Amino acid sequence: MTQPFELPHFYMPYPARLNPHLDEARAHSTRWAREMGMLEGSGIWEQADLEAHDYGLLCSYTHPDCDGTALSLITDWYVWVFFFDDHFLDMFKRTPDRAAGKAHLDRLPLFMPLDPATPVPEPENPVEAGLKDLWARTVPAMSVEWRRRFSVATEHLLNESMWELSNINEGRIANPVEYIEMRRKVGGAPWSAGLVEYATAEVPAAVAGTRPLRVLMETFSDAVHLRNDLFSYQREVEDEGENSNGVLVLEKFFGSTTQEAADTVNDILTSRLHQFEHTALTEVPAVALEKGLGAAEVAAVAAYTKGLQDWQSGGHEWHMRSSRYMNKGARSDSPWQLTKGPGISAADVGALLASAAQERVRAYSHVPYQKVGPARIPDLYMPFEVRLSPHLDVARARLVDWCHRTGILREGVWDEDKLAACDLALCAAGLDPDATPAALDLSAQWLAWGTYADDYYPLVYGHRRDIAAARLTTARLSECMPVEGEPAVVPADAMERALADLWLRTTAGMTPDQRRTLKASVDAMTESWVWELSNQLQNRIPDPVDYLEMRRATFGSDLTLSLCRMGHGPAIPAEVYASGPVRSLENAAIDYACLVNDVFSYQKEIEHEGEIHNAVLVVQNFFGVDYPAALGVVSDLMTQRMQQFEHVIANELPVLYEDFRLSAEARTVMDAYVLDLKNWLAGILHWHREVDRYRAEWLGRRSHGFLPDRAPALPALSLG
Repeated sequence: MTQPFELPHFYMPYPARLNPHLDEARAHSTRWAREMGMLEGSGIWEQADLEAHDYGLLCSYTHPDCDGTALSLITDWYVWVFFFDDHFLDMFKRTPDRAAGKAHLDRLPLFMPLDPATPVPEPENPVEAGLKDLWARTVPAMSVEWRRRFSVATEHLLNESMWELSNINEGRIANPVEYIEMRRKVGGAPWSAGLVEYATAEVPAAVAGTRPLRVLMETFSDAVHLRNDLFSYQREVEDEGENSNGVLVLEKFFGSTTQEAADTVNDILTSRLHQFEHTALTEVPAVALEKGLGAAEVAAVAAYTKGLQDWQSGGHEWHMRSSRYMNKGARSDSPWQLTKGPGISAADVGALLASAAQERVRAYSHVPYQKVGPARIPDLYMPFEVRLSPHLDVARARLVDWCHRTGILREGVWDEDKLAACDLALCAAGLDPDATPAALDLSAQWLAWGTYADDYYPLVYGHRRDIAAARLTTARLSECMPVEGEPAVVPADAMERALADLWLRTTAGMTPDQRRTLKASVDAMTESWVWELSNQLQNRIPDPVDYLEMRRATFGSDLTLSLCRMGHGPAIPAEVYASGPVRSLENAAIDYACLVNDVFSYQKEIEHEGEIHNAVLVVQNFFGVDYPAALGVVSDLMTQRMQQFEHVIANELPVLYEDFRLSAEARTVMDAYVLDLKNWLAGILHWHREVDRYRAEWLGRRSHGFLPDRAPALPALSLG
C-alpha cells in the first residue's frame, strides 16, 4: 500500500538503548496476556498479533535501565493499554455503541483503589482482569500521591475514549488546541510518565504539581503523541476511519496537503522537544532550589527527567520497527546524531549544528519595538449579543475613587488618563450585565487590580531585569489572601493594599474551600507573570503550545471563572465542573477571549512595549510568516474555538446532563452559567472595540513607561 506522505526527519538527539531483559519481558507478557484472556478466544488478538506488535521491544527501548521484574510489569501495563484500545475500537467505536462504551468505562476505576486493601469487583472481561492484576502488583511500591496521579491519568486515558467515539459518530474533526488537550488524555502519555516514575524514581511531592514538572510531562506527552500520529496516520485515518490524528487535524485546519500537514506536525513535535530541554535545563533547577529539595530529591527529579528522555528515543525506535505502524522510508539513523568512527568532517558538524540551531535561534532573535502598525482587526466571529449594566456610569466614578484610595494612581505606572483609557467599568458592565451595583463595583475593581498588576510587572521588574524581586512580590501577594483566618501581611504598596481590600470583601461569606480555590486562581495569574518576565529577560518567544496554555493564566482566566461560578449554588456537583465537556467549554471561551486581546493589543505590545507574549507574534515566529498571514491563522483559530464552544453547548452538555442525571434545578443553574460565559465573551470583545487602550492615536501620545518624575521605588520585599 502506498504511504500517504513521506515521513519527515525527526529531531532525536539522544540514541535509543535496549534493556538487556528484553527476552524475559517478551515471554512474561505473552504468558500474562493469555492468563488474562487477551489472546485466543478474545476476538481481539491472537498470539501472532501480540508478537507482531512487540510491546516487549517497546518497553525495553523506553525503559532501558530498569531490572527484569520491573520491565516485565511495565510491559504488562502496555499490553493491557493497547489491548484496551483495540478492544474499545472493536466493541464500541465500530458499532458505535456509546451507552455500552460508557458502562464499560464506568466500572474500570473500581479496580484502582488508592488503598490496596479495598475490595474490588470480580472482573467480567480481559480489560478488567488485567487492570485488577496490574494495580495490585504496582501500587505497593509507590506513595499515595503517586497512586492518585497515576489513577487520574489512567481514568483520563480511558474516559476520553468517549470523546473520540462522539467525534467519530458526528464525523467531527477537532481544532488544533482542542486536539492537543484531549490527545494528552486519550493518548496516554501522562500515564506513561507515571510508569517512568515507577521505573526510575518517584517525583517528590513538593514539586510534582509545579509548572516545570507539569511542562516536562506535557511536552513529553505532546512529542510522544505527535510522533505516533505521524507513524499511525495510515492505519488510523485510512484503515480504521479514526479522526483523532494530528496530521488530519492540521490538514483540515490549514486546508493543506497531507504532506504539508505532516511536516507541520513534525515542526510542532520538534518545538515541544526544544521546550522540554529548555524547561529541564532552566526551570527545573530553579524550582528545585526554590522548594529546597535535598540531594536525593534532586537526583530523583534528574532520573525521572532522563527517563522521559529515554522514552522519547526508545519510542521512536520502536515505531520504526513495529508492524503496527507506517514506517516505510523511516531513517534508522538520525540527522541530529553524530555518526561514530572516523570520516566525519568539520563541514558535516557545521551543517548539523546549523540545522539543529535554526529553530532555537529564531525564538531568541526578535528585535523589540519594531513598527508594526497600523493594527489590523479582522471580522471576528461573535454569535452573542452584548448587554451592558445600567449601573455603568456610577461604577466608573466609584472605580476612580477606589483606585485613588488604594494608591494605584500614585506609583508612577497609572494615572487617571491611563485608567480612563482602560475603562474597566465598561468591561465589567458587559461581563455581568445583571450585576447589582455593589457586585459591579467589585468586578470592576478586580479587573482594575489585575490589569494594573499585569502592567506593573513588566514595567517595573522587566525594566530593572529583577526577577528575584518579582518572585518575592508574588509571594507577598499570596500572603495577602488568608484562607483560614491566618494573619495576612501588612500591605506595603498599592498592589498589596488593593488585593487585601478585594480579598476581604470578596471572601467574607465563603467557605475555606472556596477561598482556597479563589486564592489558587490569583496565585496562578501572578506566577504566570514571573514566567513572562523570565522569557522577557531571555528575549525568548515562547513555544506555541506553551504560550496558549500559559496565556490562560496570564489573562487571569481562572480568576474570572472562579468569580463567575460563585454566583451559582450547590445544585451543581463539583464533578460536573471538573468534567471534560465543561472544561472544554470553559477553555474554548478562555482561548477566544485571550486571542481577542492579542489581536487588539498587537500594536500596543509589539511596537510600543517591546513585548513578545502575543499569539500573533508567536505564530509569525513559528511559521516564519508576516503579520497579515499570522493574523489570519489566529483569526481562524478564534473562529474554531468559538464554534467548539457552541458545539459543546448543543451536543455535549445535554449528554453530560443525562450522564450525571442532573435535576431540573441543576440544569437551570448550568444554563445560567452558560449564559454568563456568553455574556463574558460578548462583553470582552465589545470592551476591546470601545476602549482607547489599544487605539493608535492614544498610544501615539502615551508612551509605555513610567510617569514623568514618578518612577516607583521597589516595594517592601521582606516576607512576613
